[in-house]
Parts: sequence; structure tokens; C-alpha cells
Amino acid sequence: MADTPFPEDGRTRPRYLPIAEHGLIGDLRSVALVGTNGTIDWYCCPSFDSPSVFAAVLDAERGGRFELAAAVPARTKQFYFPDTNVLITRFFTEDGVGEVQDFMPVTSDSVAGEGEAGRHRLIRRVVCVRGTVPFRVLVAPRFDYGAAPHTLRATGGTVVFESAERSLALISTVDLEYDDRDARADFKLGEGESAVFALDQVGDAVAPRGCAHAEAEHQFNATVAYWRRWLRQSRYRGRWREMVHRSALTLKLLTYAPTGAIVAAPTTSLPEQVGGERNWDYRYVWVRDAAFAVYALLRLGFAGEAEAFMRFLTTHVRPCDTDESAPLQIMYGIDGRSELPERTLPHLEGHLGSAPVRVGNAAAGQLQLDIYGALIDSIYLYDKWAQPISSQQWDDVCHLVDWVCAHWDQPDEGVWETRGGRKNFLYSRLMCWVAIERAIRLANRRGLPADHRRWRQARDDIYRRIMDRGWSERRAAFVQYEGGDVLDASLLMMPLAKFVAPTDPKWLSTLDALTEDLVSDSLVYRYDPQASPDGLRGDEGTFSICSFWYVEALVRAGRLDEARLAFEKMLTYANHLGLYAEEIGRTGEQQGNFPQAFTHLSLISAAFNLDRALG
Repeated sequence: MADTPFPEDGRTRPRYLPIAEHGLIGDLRSVALVGTNGTIDWYCCPSFDSPSVFAAVLDAERGGRFELAAAVPARTKQFYFPDTNVLITRFFTEDGVGEVQDFMPVTSDSVAGEGEAGRHRLIRRVVCVRGTVPFRVLVAPRFDYGAAPHTLRATGGTVVFESAERSLALISTVDLEYDDRDARADFKLGEGESAVFALDQVGDAVAPRGCAHAEAEHQFNATVAYWRRWLRQSRYRGRWREMVHRSALTLKLLTYAPTGAIVAAPTTSLPEQVGGERNWDYRYVWVRDAAFAVYALLRLGFAGEAEAFMRFLTTHVRPCDTDESAPLQIMYGIDGRSELPERTLPHLEGHLGSAPVRVGNAAAGQLQLDIYGALIDSIYLYDKWAQPISSQQWDDVCHLVDWVCAHWDQPDEGVWETRGGRKNFLYSRLMCWVAIERAIRLANRRGLPADHRRWRQARDDIYRRIMDRGWSERRAAFVQYEGGDVLDASLLMMPLAKFVAPTDPKWLSTLDALTEDLVSDSLVYRYDPQASPDGLRGDEGTFSICSFWYVEALVRAGRLDEARLAFEKMLTYANHLGLYAEEIGRTGEQQGNFPQAFTHLSLISAAFNLDRALG
């Protein structure tokens, strides 16, 4: 890894921290990634999908960063303040120990007023806990993914960074030096002393506001209380409580409070393979991912998040009435918008030189039939575990199921969003079966009106189609698509979705084949891109949601010792905070966007079901 000198002092720093060397803070509108070196190198303001302010994780020179660290050599450790999303980074130096406390106060329009909710305050409090520690701070924003120029002005002890679209105010309890773009300071703290830095979005409705020591202490305590109050709703008391609760707290950070949307991940273009082109923007609402997240949160007792997501669906994602196209897109913006044009940012080099950097996502226009099963299953569980759905919501479900009955046999791009052409993917068929089967269950339990004859006929037709055309005698396994011999880890969902008995001989044979072809020391590859080209160059790591699906499949097959060992092994691949990216590389490194909702929701489900099976 190439090094680059710190400004003015000749010391060197790594150009890029590994993806896993980060923690996450947020305010339910956006997030920031904080490295173990004390640098914020990813932050979009004011929302998840806004252009970045700090993006050094994607370009060490042009992306922008907020450095805050010991100014002398130091060992570092990072942890979360217990049961919260307040992040602590500690610096162990020769003469003392200091720590940076990073958090974003959670506000609401109704409680704080429109101005305070629009502040999007990011607070960094530095404390010397032993001896003396010298610190250095550098605030170098680069607006609009590093493409927009900005100016700096200082007024009344506040530094304001101004671009055409956004202004940020830096409030500090130490004196700052600055040039025409950046602000910096060197300062020393003795034992018990502290300094505060707060970064606010400001504008016509939000004026700069101080953040003295007392204000920072108050907001620290309020933020800690908020997260602990939220986490107390959890009903999970099992063996892996710490990991399950960290996953729940992470999923909560990925929710967008104004609408109830849940993003797939808060980053864009972190590579699935260093130097490869599999770099995507995940800061949107995938119907599938969000629906699975609702299921995981409901399992733990967080009904409020499920209710908010149902409101998002009702308000922003109503099915369209045309028969010419699918009634739902596979993904939406956090505000419900349907246009998510994909473009590249050629001025950014990408993480470790992994170009292109993309914003927007062209997969929004794909046909992925499995989303209907994921969505209607979550609606079914919400109605069962939280509260009954409304008559309007049932009408929407009927509209979706009728469409699935008419179109389930189309080829599509599939769950993995391949760009190599449509196929008759088995997983898509499976989840169409789930969509219809869960709707039938819901109609029967509630006595709701439904076209029972048509729905049952379509459900049974899909079942027979999968059994007849999705089974390969040569492989003695269910396969990725009709007429093929390629295996696919998404088929681990067959017993989880209750399509096939977990001890059915055909399924056990499939599980053995998947273990032989796609499992590496408990880690599971999605599929083999050499055997099943997906239209993209390069390889990828193991897919972590598939690894947790594998644990659940083993549990349901009664292979508890194998399941527990596979689960415990997966836990060793988490980062130091219990966070996961999308994939795991050959030597155990995290790959892809970070942290990934898919991985954390599947960890919750696997832990819940394994714990229950162990008794």
C-alpha cells in the first residue's frame, strides 16, 4: 500500500485503510465512516444518497477527510460505547492515553423543529484520559464527490465551508488555523481535559450554533440514552446477544427516519474485488433487502421499524396499474423516487485504485421476480407479528399476486442482478411461489377476499415447474436456472422458505452438492462466474448472506454441530466492531460496500434459529 506524507510535517500515513478498519455512526438520515486512525473518510450530507463531503475512502487525494488523531506515534483501538452507536477511538501513546468520541445526535422534526433536524450535527469530542497527549485535526471537505469547489470564511470563532449547493459550519473549542479551503489545529490535552469539534449543515433555516463542553456532554448523554432506549425493545436473550444486538443497531443506522426506508448499505463503489469493476452504489432501497431486514427486526421485537417501512411502501411504492411492465421496481430512492440513473465519476480513482466509482444504479430497471416473494412474505409476517394490514394494503397485495400469477414464468436478471442476459432462474421461481403461498395464507387467516382458484393453480404450477425443470439428474441437485447444471447458493432458501422439507432427499443431495462446490471453510460463494458468466469481468469473494443461509440450512437439516461450527467461524470474519461488508476475500478481508444490511439481517436470522434449535 502506497504511503503519502502528512501536510507540512513529513510523516506518512497509509493512503487507504482496509474497508474493515472502520466504524459507523449516524443520525437515521446519513452516516459517517470513522477509521481506526481517527479519520472520517466517508460522509454524505444531508442524507445517505447525497453527494459526499468526505470521500477519502474512494480517493485519498481528492475525496476529502476529517482527521482527528494523536500527533505522535500511537497504537489505536476502537469500540462502541456499550449498547449504542456512539463510537470510541482510543490512542495509546508513550506519554498518555486519549480518545475520540464520535456520534451524531438523533433528532426528529417534531421534537427538535425543522431547523434542528436539518442541522445534521456530527460531534467529535476528544478526551485525554491518562497523562498528556498532543492531537492534530485537519478538516478538509470536498463537496459533490470532490468535484465542486468551495470557499472558507471564518466568523466569530466558527469556520464555514461554502459550496454552491451546501454549507458546513465547523465549531471548535480550540483555536483553528485555516487557508482558503481547509482548517487545522495542533493542541495538547492533559489528563481530564477535552476538546470539542462539531460539524453542522447550515443555511437559511439553520444558523451556526455553538457546541461548548456542556453542550457536547448533554448531546453525548442524550445520544447514548436514545440508542439504549431503542435497544431495550429487543426480545433476544440467546447465546450470541452481543453480535445480534450489534447487527440490530447497524440495521437501525441504515434506516432513513423521514420515510421509513432501509438502504442496502451506506456506501458506494467499495470494490468486491480490488482492481475490479464490480463496484456499485448501494445507498438505495432494494425491495428485497428491506423486506428481509423487516423480517429480522420483527424477529427481535422491533415492530416500529416494520411499521415505518410499511408506511414507506404505502406512501411511495404503490404498484402501478400497467400490464406492460412490472408493478414494482427492484429498488427506489430513500424518498421513493424511481429514477436512479447510473453514472461514473472518472475524477475519483476508487478505493485502492478500483475504478470505476459509480453513483446511481442501472439495475433499477432490471426485472427481478424474486422481490415479490420477499415483500409479500414480510407483509405476511408483519400482519402476523405486528398488526393487521389495512384494506388498501391488501388490495395492493392482491394486485401484486395477480401480476405474479400472470408473469412468474418469464426469464429475468435474477437475485444477483447479473448483467449477462435474462435466464429462467430457479430462485426467481421459488420466490414467486412464496409470494402466492404467503398471500393465500394471509387471506385464509384473515378471511380476506382473494381469487383462490387462480392463486392455488399458479402456486401449484410453479411447484411442479421447479421440481421438473429445476432438478438436474446429473448433478443430483437443484440448479441455478432451468436446463443448466450450475449450482447457486440462493437455493439455500428453499427449505428456509418452506418450499421443500429440510430433510427431503432431493434437498439433502442439493445441500451436499452446494457444500462440495461453493463452500470454503464455512464461507459460501454465490455461484461460479466461470461456469455461469454474469456479464462482468473478474472474480469476487464469498457472499456473507449465503454463509449465514448455509448455517440455517444445516440447522433445519438437523446438522447442529456443523451449523454451530460454521456460525462460530463466520463470527471470526467480522471486523473489530462486529461489522460486515458484503463479501469476504480469500485471505479473510472484507470486500464490497460496508456495512451491508444483507449480512447483518441474515446473521440475526441464523443466530435466532440456531439458538432455538440448540435449546
